[in-house]
Amino acid sequence: MPGASPARAATMRAVVHHRYGLPSVLESSEVGLPLPGRGDVLVQVGAASVHPGDYFVMTGEPHVLRLAFGLRRPRHGTPGRDLAGVVAAVGKDVTALRPGDEVFGWSTAGTLAEYACVPADNLVSVPANLSVVDAAAVPTSAMAALQAVRDIANVRPGQTVLVTGAAGGVGSFAVQIAKAFGAEVTGVCSTRNVDLVRSLGAHHVVDYTKTDFTRTEKRYDVILDNVEAQPLAAVRRALTPTGTLIPNSGRGGRWLGPLGRIVKARVLSGFTRQQLRPFLSVEKRQDLLTLADLLATGQVTPVIDRTYPLDEAADALRHVGAGHTRGKVVVTV
Repeated sequence: MPGASPARAATMRAVVHHRYGLPSVLESSEVGLPLPGRGDVLVQVGAASVHPGDYFVMTGEPHVLRLAFGLRRPRHGTPGRDLAGVVAAVGKDVTALRPGDEVFGWSTAGTLAEYACVPADNLVSVPANLSVVDAAAVPTSAMAALQAVRDIANVRPGQTVLVTGAAGGVGSFAVQIAKAFGAEVTGVCSTRNVDLVRSLGAHHVVDYTKTDFTRTEKRYDVILDNVEAQPLAAVRRALTPTGTLIPNSGRGGRWLGPLGRIVKARVLSGFTRQQLRPFLSVEKRQDLLTLADLLATGQVTPVIDRTYPLDEAADALRHVGAGHTRGKVVVTV
């Protein structure tokens, strides 16, 4: 990749924000080049994807997020979590990676920059059949999809799985992962995305502008609801008597976000044989390795909606915040 050697460059370009707010708070700036600690890797970033979680952190809403990311202002000045690129330098304790390796993974210190310092355990090698842009689109959204399908719903061959928001970031991965696990998959999306969702391998596609899946006779073993546009009671009608519903939109009130719905779902689960299982995904190295295998074998392919250069990162996050993305939005460096 082009760019100054970290040994010769004291600064780098990065997107920064010093206060919470809409994308206009973001600016491109020269900042100090980070130095890897003993167990860290300095990655020359080739691409970094952004997702709704990055938008929420940028705006500081719901306010409960500020407990983790800074009460009055962002604790980390550079946004972004997912990245792919080339190892530029490694810390003294890092033995599995070396300069020149192409890697992808996640960082809590910000990835919308020319370089990012990342714990070595947060990185794995990019599959040979994947571009850097595609690899950057994977970590957070694909791990959420994997954990929902495999760990929360325990999807097994022959089960019926419905995914709302099937053309979105998590949804596009969930459709492919559920199919890879042997499920009969139905994707729910808008008219313009029907062909895309079908191309991802969905056995059935429901155009929500024409059909309300909660009012058909079809019942599903698992529903991954990435949109939550329907009342909980209505979605439960589309479940089998012992089915699993996973609410996963991430949106909610200004102060507590989705926490109110999560509590309600947990309480309702105690009074029905149906399982209501909202969850928070957690990045895990082993899950990233599992995804790398699925990507290498072609069972999962990232969907890229748009790419933006680093200087237009604000536009990328504005697009994500507006909703209705097709797959992932990626910032190239």
